[in-house]
Amino acid sequence: MTPPFSYRPVLIADGVRASAQRSPDKVALSLREHALTYRELVERMNRVSNLALHGLGLAPGDHAALMAPNCLEFIEIVAGLASVGVPPAMVNPRLTAPELAYIANDAGARALFVHESLEELARDADLKTVERTVVIGAGYEDLLSAAATSAPAVPLAEWDPFCISYTSGTTGNPKGVLLSHRSRSLVFYGMAVEYGCYSPEDRALAVAPLYHGGGFAFAMAPIFFGGTCEILPRFDPEELLRVIAEVAITNAFMVPTHFNAVFGLGDRVVARADTSSLRTIISNAAPLPQATKVRIVEWLGDGILHETYGSTEGGIITNLRPQDQLRKEQCVGQPFPCTEVRLLDDDGEEVPAGEVGEVFNRSPYLFNGYWGLPEATAQAFRDGWLSVGDLARKDDEGHLYIVDRKNDMILTGGVNVYPREIEEVLHEHPAVAEAAVVGVPDDYWGEAVKAVVALRSGRQATSEDIIDFCRHDLAGFKLPKSVDFVGALPRNAAGKVLRRELRDAAQARQ
Repeated sequence: MTPPFSYRPVLIADGVRASAQRSPDKVALSLREHALTYRELVERMNRVSNLALHGLGLAPGDHAALMAPNCLEFIEIVAGLASVGVPPAMVNPRLTAPELAYIANDAGARALFVHESLEELARDADLKTVERTVVIGAGYEDLLSAAATSAPAVPLAEWDPFCISYTSGTTGNPKGVLLSHRSRSLVFYGMAVEYGCYSPEDRALAVAPLYHGGGFAFAMAPIFFGGTCEILPRFDPEELLRVIAEVAITNAFMVPTHFNAVFGLGDRVVARADTSSLRTIISNAAPLPQATKVRIVEWLGDGILHETYGSTEGGIITNLRPQDQLRKEQCVGQPFPCTEVRLLDDDGEEVPAGEVGEVFNRSPYLFNGYWGLPEATAQAFRDGWLSVGDLARKDDEGHLYIVDRKNDMILTGGVNVYPREIEEVLHEHPAVAEAAVVGVPDDYWGEAVKAVVALRSGRQATSEDIIDFCRHDLAGFKLPKSVDFVGALPRNAAGKVLRRELRDAAQARQ
């Protein structure tokens, strides 16, 4: 079918460009004393695009990689690369050199943009496909200054990927999630409808890491619609409260660990904080305990808190609105705009209200598939409906309650951690005969990573030995917080480790 003559694709940077035409001298992004107006942001996005094409020799369809903490440059690099069909793989800046190498090589990244604070780590990585490394700092600014400011005319389809967001799979290897311009741009419109806080007058606070799918979306949406986004370079609860007051922040995206850290400052500090400008807080990435919800509502008031459930692959799936936070306990709400949700049993039949089924959803927000993994992509879908393996039940009002995960993913501090990846490292320890990793409840992190280890006969090791051994190959958030030693791991008749027994035993010992 030929599109009508008036057709224009929906692209991730379109909203920013339109906002620049309307209010070119308005601040789009700020970080402490540094700021970019819309005019400056679009100019720098264009320079990144031209740098990619003419300075780095990249072509539409090539891939890049980006590894940086929260910084002003992050969004211009993603938008600039995506505008010429070069989706970047977004790399967690807390990863080790081997972990960076795996992602960059898997994505086939021809160029790596890396923050100057991580340059040495990047130099230590075995990057097989990267031909050019651009260090975000003085060298990056020199390259930008030499690039043209006009927007290159590169034809793109709205279903082309704008980035590759890496998330671990049940096998332990990170999988590249292909996110299209269309999927994330339409999510922004859904967010504007559901949360009502993305007008040109709104001021957002980007607290979560920008490499994270949610962190990027909740930083990009405000400037897509012409508002202002203040970026925190790193999370600090006292800094967060200070910025909310000084900048008069109207909305923020936070994960449960952020709330725990804020409340950890003490009742007196929290009570003194000026949060009068806040209209909307969205929580996501891990279940928000009901006791924490009650405390947030008591602190901020009744009409502010939303709890959202979603996935990198599926975007936002459900939302629990402010009026239901205390009425619907341990609930993640109803389907997001333009989203359908079904709970299916193992035979593919929809389960009745009150019964547990696997969550399947379909919407315009779904990903394009896993990069280079057609079988994994096919396994995630059933007749066009996506599942990431979560189990839930619905009540008679259609509200969703997540009850468990079919896989063994651990959510610690709002970040996905998969046991197999850690277990592979543990098994390389000379004293370890077998090992399993489970998540256990933790008041601060939501879930904490626990290793359960059986030692080889005649060998000895302490918890500290095991954890220290993992530090070389694993980022800090993946390290076990504790280690239990057992004679042997419990297994079923087929030899599969019984993780639930390990979790139950670990919780019983807490």
